[in-house]
Amino acid sequence: MRILIVTAGSRGDVAPFTGLGRRLRDAGHEVSLAAHPSFASLIDGCGLGLRPVPGDPQELLRGWSRAATRDEARALTRAYADGLAEGVADAVAAGTDLVLTAQGPSPLSRTAGAAFGVPVVGTHLVPSVATAEFRLPGARGADGPEPEGNLAAGRAVERRTEAAFAGAVTRVRAHLGLPETGHGAPEDTGPVFHGYSPLVIPRPADWPSRAEVVGYWWPARPDEWRPPAELVDFLQAGPPPVFIGFGSMAPGDGERLGELVTSAVERAGVRAVVQAGWAGLGGSGPTGPDVLAVGDLPHDWLFPRTAAVVHHAGAGTTGAGLRAGVPALPVPVLTDQPFWAARLHGLGVAPPPLPFRDLTAESLAAGITACLAEPSYRRRAAALASRMAAEDGAGAVLAHVSAMDTNRRDLL
Repeated sequence: MRILIVTAGSRGDVAPFTGLGRRLRDAGHEVSLAAHPSFASLIDGCGLGLRPVPGDPQELLRGWSRAATRDEARALTRAYADGLAEGVADAVAAGTDLVLTAQGPSPLSRTAGAAFGVPVVGTHLVPSVATAEFRLPGARGADGPEPEGNLAAGRAVERRTEAAFAGAVTRVRAHLGLPETGHGAPEDTGPVFHGYSPLVIPRPADWPSRAEVVGYWWPARPDEWRPPAELVDFLQAGPPPVFIGFGSMAPGDGERLGELVTSAVERAGVRAVVQAGWAGLGGSGPTGPDVLAVGDLPHDWLFPRTAAVVHHAGAGTTGAGLRAGVPALPVPVLTDQPFWAARLHGLGVAPPPLPFRDLTAESLAAGITACLAEPSYRRRAAALASRMAAEDGAGAVLAHVSAMDTNRRDLL
């Protein structure tokens, strides 16, 4: 079966789908990812095909930070959405029997699937269906008392997800010859598999039967990857370090953050491995005998070798830290990150979140100290990791795909 996985955004939006894609490939399916060209080496290194879609999310974030007015920011967003819409349509048009789609580009994926008669299955990394049990990631403000407020806030998130690409969907529907209006509201979508552990966020009882929580899709490790010798030497030279990384956040702010991190590490009296990320924390960033700056590398290799992980609480990094069984200090910035940060604290594996806007050398040092000083954080993290190890999130998706493939063959 030819399978196309559609995703867009930062590395954290792509890496989990390399694990899911490889699992499907190993079962005999032909798998490609529709993703931005900047991830070509990652995708190719995992033995998967790439169908490139236009856009550079890193440049989009930088453009937003430089935009003088809301109109300028909206123009940048529209250009990005239009390019992504055309790219998704072209990727589906190139031939596939099934589309698996991340949450963000799902309106585009459903539109292209409708145009070319291809079934579309949601594969989402965050809770995406409104529920009365909790507020979806990204929910804004107060919408009344729980549980009614939770449900109302969740439905507002669903509408915003659709609205983000509404203009692009209208234009691409016209380009593909589809009617001006049609199915596409959240309640009209097909199956949705959520790729995180039910031990972290249990499946809400009021979700429709089409929505499942199946477990994490762990990123695949590129076939030729080997740990850098400098990193191996650093790890062997002293006690386990703290990992510090902010992923795709604060692009171009590396010098300021680097100085802050260096000072915090000295204040906390720890060793640290600092990941550059989009902020550019390497180079002119953190320095010193107890600090090593690194680029992108597999979290499943590094995190189990650390004392704790300090991160922006993106969905993928949150899962990687939980898998490693180490405590965390979440430093959320935006979108779904406050949601995951609060959940880490609620699970008892992290101290209270340290919002990025409140980040100083003093607050970071205090957060690291608090994370390491409380033994229950590590104990609970290890226990949760042990239970999560029994889950097979990719296997649940594979079983569904295999059933679809059998039905498809029976109809041929």
